[in-house]
Amino acid sequence: MPLRIAFDLDGVLADMESELLRQAELMFGEPSARSAQEGSDAAGGLSAADAGDAAAGSTDAAPDFGPPAIRLNMTSRQQRRLWRHVESTENFWEGLNEIEPGSIQRLAAMAIDRRWEVIFLTKRPDTAGATAQVQTQRWLESKGFMLPSVFVVQGSRGRIAAALALDIVVDDRPENCLDVVTDSKARAILVWRDAEGQLPATAQRLGIGVVKSVAECLGILTKVESTARGDVLSRVMRLLGLKESTSM
Repeated sequence: MPLRIAFDLDGVLADMESELLRQAELMFGEPSARSAQEGSDAAGGLSAADAGDAAAGSTDAAPDFGPPAIRLNMTSRQQRRLWRHVESTENFWEGLNEIEPGSIQRLAAMAIDRRWEVIFLTKRPDTAGATAQVQTQRWLESKGFMLPSVFVVQGSRGRIAAALALDIVVDDRPENCLDVVTDSKARAILVWRDAEGQLPATAQRLGIGVVKSVAECLGILTKVESTARGDVLSRVMRLLGLKESTSM
């Protein structure tokens, strides 16, 4: 049977963070945005993920963002204005760039060659224009992945992985990877680009593989020959430097 692999979008494949920063600078001026190195814990500083929570009113309704390299230093009112602007922008999700140009096309080619079943997961809120799902499908096709399966989801990624019988979930949020390994039999791969941020100490102990980029992730998966499913997944774990977890 082919491997069933899920990829998160924002923070893994799509560069939402840079677009948020650009929009904030256009609306409030350059001083409203600063790099994380200038002090992520300063008063008034808020990450992109927190800005999404403020706009949506709850964590569950917020878009997916990974460890932010950019902080948006705005008041709560500015945060709400930014997200109202995003939601009022027609087909906003179609205008994002890839974080790693060419990675989606490479993933598409690998999926065809190895007969993988690939799906994409996101919590993106709707904006003006087409639905978040349709915008995301168009975006993926424009980057070289034809006929993409996109699920706009809420709740535990682990329960989603279990319900869809996924084998591997690639995400950039430690809490989502934790959900995967605790609530399903799927393997989790964490894309951790934040060189300055502290990697969760429990990641490897819980069987969460850690890579620095999608390119590294695909490079590991490329080394896996499609034999028996159990052998493939075991080799994925070994290539990530992990031992099989007893909970799996």
